[in-house]
Order: sequence, then structure tokens, then C-alpha cells
Amino acid sequence: MITTARPIASPGARLIARGEGRISLNVLATQADLTPDLVRRLVGLGLVEPSGGTRAAPLFRRQDAALLNRALRLRRDLGLNYAGAILACELLARIDELEARLRAAAPPQRQR
Repeated sequence: MITTARPIASPGARLIARGEGRISLNVLATQADLTPDLVRRLVGLGLVEPSGGTRAAPLFRRQDAALLNRALRLRRDLGLNYAGAILACELLARIDELEARLRAAAPPQRQR
């Protein structure tokens, strides 16, 4: 199922992933406020990977748009190259995952 892209108000705007569906490369590019060619380059570098579709028409997770935005902000704001931005995104995702696991495992705090 391919959804209709909705324009973003400004570059770098925070994206909220909705639903579990997969989106095309062009929709991903639109949602991430990037060109399809840049998205193809980032896919080639391994920042995001298709999660379905075919080689000619890959499909991506909706949350990949936010990941692409994060990588490009790191590149722009910190001067990282693409490989550094990819590594930083992977580490940030791992930190998010570990923090979520800690919150889930922590006993409820008693109020004083």
C-alpha cells in the first residue's frame, strides 16, 4: 500500500511515523524533504534499507524518513560525513532502545 505524501512545513521538521505500512522511495524522499537521488545515495551507503518491494521499486518503513532527517541534521550541524552520520544514527537508535528497555524494567517509583 502506497500512501499519499504530505509536504513538510520546513526542512528538518520533526516527523511522526504513522501506521505500520511501507512507503515507496519517492514518498520517503518527500516525507524526508530530500530528493529521490539523495535518498538512493543514502540507501547505497546503508543508512536505510528497503524492507520490502522489489529491487526496482523498494519499499521502506515510515519511520525511515525521520532517520534520514536525523542523519542529515547531524551532517549539517556537526559537520559529519555520511559514514559518521550513519554511525551516529545507529548509536542514537541503540541508546533509545536501551533507555526504553530500562524504563520497561524499572520498578514504579514511589512518591514521597
